[in-house]
Amino acid sequence: MRGLRKSYGSFEAVRGIDLEVEPGEIFAFLGPNGAGKTTTVEILEGYRERSGGEVAVLGQDPGNADRAWRARVGIVLQECRMEPVLTVRETLELWAGYYPNPRSVEETLELVGLAQKADDRAGHLSGGQQRRLDVGLALIGDPELLFLDEPTTGFDPAARRQFWDVIASLRDLGKTVFLTTHYMEEAQSLADRVAVIAKGTIVAVGTPDDLGGRAEEEATVRFRLPAGIEPADLPADVAGAAVERNGQLVVRDGDVVRLLNSLTGWALKRGVELDGLEVTRPTLEEIYLRLVGEEERA
Repeated sequence: MRGLRKSYGSFEAVRGIDLEVEPGEIFAFLGPNGAGKTTTVEILEGYRERSGGEVAVLGQDPGNADRAWRARVGIVLQECRMEPVLTVRETLELWAGYYPNPRSVEETLELVGLAQKADDRAGHLSGGQQRRLDVGLALIGDPELLFLDEPTTGFDPAARRQFWDVIASLRDLGKTVFLTTHYMEEAQSLADRVAVIAKGTIVAVGTPDDLGGRAEEEATVRFRLPAGIEPADLPADVAGAAVERNGQLVVRDGDVVRLLNSLTGWALKRGVELDGLEVTRPTLEEIYLRLVGEEERA
């Protein structure tokens, strides 16, 4: 995308965004409701006309794409309705007939974890199994690129993590995945790179670990003091920066290696344990909320 724009009358939903997605990567597209996320994705899928800018998907302008181009793209919408009386296998066989070079139905059943449900009617599947079937239908044409629009919305935590394995396996097949999600943990777990859109503009692009300068953020060290030890007994550089919260001492420092060396060296010398010791940096969700908040206030 180069200078991509989309306007509805005087309202500019997408305001000149530039973005590249590399072959074979899982790319997460994040943004609050109304940020221009869905509009952008629908332009990439060829379902909505753009007002300006340049777009190439698999080397073609999706606004002028033909049937051969569409056979190279798979789409999983937020909600799909399958024919309830068809079995899972029959549903895949039906959809396979729409493509010039479909994948094997049996192979697709295995890939999405529905081999044991192949002869069950689609209308009898659980919510998680329905989403697996949705992905199977997107894969049956053997596409090069898949758009997954909030694929795990409504899942319980266990089902969501199981479905992540299905999405991650697409990378092993050499597929490119364009993923929209509201779950930051999902983006952290799956995505090679992430882009955040807010108010129609891209505010940050990077890996989940370095988005918005996350890798350079101060680390937070937390631990509980041993019995009989007071904060003033800690090394001076730790004691001076420590704050007590909920029974733990919390220290923020940019030089976490030096801080840990000082703290653990002191504990070893005293022969004491530092229960609950952990080192964290701001989560992807915290960075995301900061980026979106800054744009909304601008």
